[in-house]
Amino acid sequence: MKSILKRGFVLGLMGILSWNAGWAGEHSFAIQGGAFLLDGRPFQIMAGELHFQRIPREYWRDRLLKARAMGLNTVATYVFWNLLEPEPGQWDFSGENDIAAFIREARAAGLWVLLRPGPYACAEVDFGGLPAWLLRVPDIKIRCRDARYLAACESYIQRLSAEVRELQVQRGGPVVMVQIENEYGSYGNDQEYLLALKRAWEKAGLQVPFFTADGAAPDMLEAGTIPGAAIGLDPGTNKKHFAEAEKLGRNVPVFCSEIYPGWITHWGEPWARVKTEDLILQLGWLLENGKSFNLYLFHGGTNFGFTAGANFGEKYMPTITSYDYDSPLNEMGQPTPKYFALRDLLAGHQQGGAKIPELPAPLPVIEIPDLLPAESASIFDHLPGARRVPQPGPMESFGQNWGFILYRTNLVGARSGKLAITDLHDYANIYVDGKHLGTLDRARNEQSIEIPATDPPASRLDILVEAMGRINYGDRMIDRKGITDRVTLGRMTLMDWEVFPLPMDRVFLETMTFSRGRAPARPGAFFRARFDLEETGDTYLDMSGWAKGVVWVNGRNLGRYWDAGPQKRLYCPAPFLRKGTNEILIFDLHRTAPVSIRGVRSLE
Repeated sequence: MKSILKRGFVLGLMGILSWNAGWAGEHSFAIQGGAFLLDGRPFQIMAGELHFQRIPREYWRDRLLKARAMGLNTVATYVFWNLLEPEPGQWDFSGENDIAAFIREARAAGLWVLLRPGPYACAEVDFGGLPAWLLRVPDIKIRCRDARYLAACESYIQRLSAEVRELQVQRGGPVVMVQIENEYGSYGNDQEYLLALKRAWEKAGLQVPFFTADGAAPDMLEAGTIPGAAIGLDPGTNKKHFAEAEKLGRNVPVFCSEIYPGWITHWGEPWARVKTEDLILQLGWLLENGKSFNLYLFHGGTNFGFTAGANFGEKYMPTITSYDYDSPLNEMGQPTPKYFALRDLLAGHQQGGAKIPELPAPLPVIEIPDLLPAESASIFDHLPGARRVPQPGPMESFGQNWGFILYRTNLVGARSGKLAITDLHDYANIYVDGKHLGTLDRARNEQSIEIPATDPPASRLDILVEAMGRINYGDRMIDRKGITDRVTLGRMTLMDWEVFPLPMDRVFLETMTFSRGRAPARPGAFFRARFDLEETGDTYLDMSGWAKGVVWVNGRNLGRYWDAGPQKRLYCPAPFLRKGTNEILIFDLHRTAPVSIRGVRSLE
């Protein structure tokens, strides 16, 4: 594995040497009138976006070399604040969060960097990249000058700037521009908030030009742009789009900050697809007219763990684990036909007629024979200490960001009738006296279930709730998880609850004990399998026989699966595996008996 990675890097590096010969030392990047200037000369940004926090760190170099080998000269990336600061004041810049290391890798690959640090990103990530702990403040307002929110943003900006300040272009780094917020004109109109963010970045030492990104509509552009910043269009693919921005008379560059080779897929939908021929026409117009652009996305990566977000249209729509996005470089990092079509187009638009480098060697891909988990454990046998409360509350009020949460009460008075949850966020198993009664799903607008009359009458109610992802776009982003208000049975509000936070993090999983040959009595169970590998490689775990849950491999959370589809396979990168013995852990909300799992070579 290491030898193949090294050989691929050397081949890619040889291909960029001629392009990158003048890279060393300080450069300048500026906006002058309607033009971008690199070292005083007009520069057309040809960018592709990927998100370093969605990609195993071991693969950053591979993905960046493939961006350069497609003919791009720049890479754009969002920064997800929620992963960098999982708790207030607790920062993590290790592993996939090491933004400085990623930027240096981009420089080594011969790519400039457009930094999109938010604080709000959208990007189909939980809460748009904002940290969930903000929602522990009951009346907080986001993306505005709420003093509590803005103070947290300024702290984030100061800390992140310490990582990237020395990597600006004028200091010898590749960072040429920084975005202020993201698509703000689609959300609000507090321009003083945008200017406060700009001042915070400047105070923290950011000296490169700034840009905004908004839809090409008059109201969005008026509310989302600020004087002196370049104007990005999401998307900007024709003369009319650019004309809308130019009506502002700002005398700054206008560029396509997002052109879409693919699109979002939510659970229960068919795979989203964008036709290559349509993309080629749009990109061809940008190239022929000298317009700078950013492909959103060049490579999508994966919503590992609980990081996938959600949207809200007529209903709640959680996003799938895969962020393949129908991108030119697929989730596994393999070039697609779309990649080669774009490569052919971009080859004719290289600076000074330069040749683009060759692709690095492909990474190894493996299959894993069928595995049948032999061990199991019930979540109900591994509950942590309970919190006693008069009424249920959202998981944020218990200091929990992600995962599952169990609410338990003894029934007094009302024992049967219509059980209603106000409001359920997002998916719940209902148990009465230890027996699974049914399921409620926010995505199907299900908020109630009937508890039948029994003899003897029902005495205990358990509600196991899964947080499926906070809304990342639009006016419903204040999206707390769990039971956000109350539970009623008939006319009676149920009181006196025990609450068990279940974050399903490494600390919690280490408390699990497993048994062989004894099936769990009710749904809500863990299953464990072990297998040996002589060689590692990328694979997809096929979960087609399973219902709904989460998978960990050697302690790494691959994300959610769900038989609602369309995704039935979870990406397992080679760096998550090891030679010798490996462990797969599955938590399934519905199955009480295991079925086989296997490793396959593709997402579909």
